[in-house]
Amino acid sequence: MQVEVVTGNLLDQPVDVIVNAWNRNIIPWWVLLPQGVSGAIKRRAGWGPFRELARHGPIPLGGAVFTSAGRLPHRGIIHVAGISMWWRASERSIRGSVRNAMKLAEEKEMRSIAFPLIGAGTGSFKPERCREIMLDELQQITSELRVMIVIFRP
Repeated sequence: MQVEVVTGNLLDQPVDVIVNAWNRNIIPWWVLLPQGVSGAIKRRAGWGPFRELARHGPIPLGGAVFTSAGRLPHRGIIHVAGISMWWRASERSIRGSVRNAMKLAEEKEMRSIAFPLIGAGTGSFKPERCREIMLDELQQITSELRVMIVIFRP
């Protein structure tokens, strides 16, 4: 599989589905202050995807949930539980998030997917190490999906 690493805004990538680095979905979405990727999605997509997400209940660490894309031009959003209840990412949560997002994108018959650096924001994981882990995990997956890792640049 070929993985492209780009800089820019995740929400502006020409892909079928984007990945939202989320939490375990235990705290109600409307209580959380919009930050990072989730904040950008809430501002541009609207609240719809997060209302859908709330109906799924708690997500296992590293798990993934598919929702609509709201007002975004994508076919959907995959929300991954990349951080723990203590707002920390780990190698395990990052690898699980990547693996489960890819599996869900394949199940939904997507052709392309864009990831942020999972856990590098609110999860306090070092961005370069996060990138290394994500690339390593993606290299272990056989897929026809076009994959992008987007390093945020305003």
